[in-house]
Amino acid sequence: MTKPLRGADIVARSLARLGCRHVFTLSGNHIMSIFDAALEAKLDLVHVRHEAAAVHMADAWGRLTGDAGIALVTGGPGHANAVGALFTALGAESPMVLLSGHAATWELGRGGFQEIRQADMAAPVTKASWTATSAATLGHDLDKAIRIATSGRLGPVHLSLPSDLLEERVESNAIVWPDTRRIATPAPALADAVADAVLAAIADAERPLILAGPALSSTSGRALINRLEAATKTPAVIMESPRGIADATFGAFPDLVRRLDLIVLLGKALDFTTRWASPPAFDPGVRLIAIDPEAALVERAAHEAGDRLLLGAIADVRSAAETLIARAAKVKTRDGDWLSEARAALDYRPDTWATVAAKTAGRLHPAEVFRALRPYIARHADTVLICDGGEFAQWGQSMLPVRRRLVNGVAGAIGGSLSFALSARLIEPKAPVFAVLGDGTIGFHLAEFETAVRRRLPFVAVLGNDACWNAESQIQLREYGRERMHGCELLPARYDQVVTALGGHGEFVDNAADLPGAIERSLASGKPACINVMVESIAAPVVRRAG
Repeated sequence: MTKPLRGADIVARSLARLGCRHVFTLSGNHIMSIFDAALEAKLDLVHVRHEAAAVHMADAWGRLTGDAGIALVTGGPGHANAVGALFTALGAESPMVLLSGHAATWELGRGGFQEIRQADMAAPVTKASWTATSAATLGHDLDKAIRIATSGRLGPVHLSLPSDLLEERVESNAIVWPDTRRIATPAPALADAVADAVLAAIADAERPLILAGPALSSTSGRALINRLEAATKTPAVIMESPRGIADATFGAFPDLVRRLDLIVLLGKALDFTTRWASPPAFDPGVRLIAIDPEAALVERAAHEAGDRLLLGAIADVRSAAETLIARAAKVKTRDGDWLSEARAALDYRPDTWATVAAKTAGRLHPAEVFRALRPYIARHADTVLICDGGEFAQWGQSMLPVRRRLVNGVAGAIGGSLSFALSARLIEPKAPVFAVLGDGTIGFHLAEFETAVRRRLPFVAVLGNDACWNAESQIQLREYGRERMHGCELLPARYDQVVTALGGHGEFVDNAADLPGAIERSLASGKPACINVMVESIAAPVVRRAG
């Protein structure tokens, strides 16, 4: 006779059935039964040093693979630590699930150990958030959470697991296991007639642009957008940064967008990153088309654009792009002059970037750093580049090839890059993984170098150290003047030595000529590495063409 299973065993075995073999976690009282159950389920528990790091790792997993990343934390303060990182995953439209231990159901309302309203806390930064109510249906809850995370507009989901349900034993015939035949439920397809109307509007426009959302920032998504651009002869970009139209990844984009007469929003929300397609950044007469899996965002576009919205459609973004590509082959395409002109603007970088150098002894200009790093990024097609916000990383985003990249995302939060790098290394066993970040950013999760050493997950962090919170100090400089800059100072700390002490490889660079050798040694070390580069405090680039 089959023995009854604990709820914890149902959770662990359901994760295994759903293909979620890596679980990013930090131990705690409420989830120790799942740690125990993971042994029989053969789950790989990637044990980190802060609950937010577990969420960041699950976020990176979701972005890079398209499968739901799984984070597992304890209840109460563990859950509270994790929730903030969900905002980054939400902004990046990353499919992931946060599983949190929880006070026992019989303790609720009685002052149970670490009892808080966890589902309510996570609700604003997730697609869905709830607390399990039955041990027998824990597998079904997991199935539901993953389906929601990977369906429609992708994003994080939270599920709390009360400790008494995890300990409860359930007869095998009462267990509701996940249905592994169905995970994602796609949004409706884009009808051929609607696709034809979109293509007709593009053909009639003089200066159209396709603007895709962050869910298409994966390697496969970028390939799809490139195909769509070629099929429609219309410039197409993926907007995934909080800098929006000012993201220097797009070159002279601010100059370009002023001239647009049609924007096709393909899974891209009309929000602050797009300046709501309003003056003065955009022509007041620019028209819009909104294609989105979420009805609320189509409605938002209609509200914001008014009669400038030509068409709104609720549709799965990837299948909509494929439909547009297929239908474009059946109609007369526009000439390629506008595409060539727009591409020239998007690819434009000032000539001065090729030669600019620091004016301060013992410091490098950010451009010097990324000129040296670029050959190593370009050397391998599967290289993973991670850019973690801040002024320094913005130079990296604008100067380094966009292939397989993770950025801090529309949420604008910083600090996830080291955790992203660990996840990237689990996914990519051979190609280099580079994380570009500032000295303010590294303070959030510096201890994850210990995780990387312990798990033997080598990557190279290129740290721009200017001994200040530069993004904020640049705001003070612009808005209040140099004499009122304060509260942003940091020490020029030797983070390379910290990483060495944790078992990794450290390099210190204060001369541009020494940087290539430091990169070579870091890659050759086979260890998690930190190249501590002393840099000038330079504002993020804003690219504009003369005239």
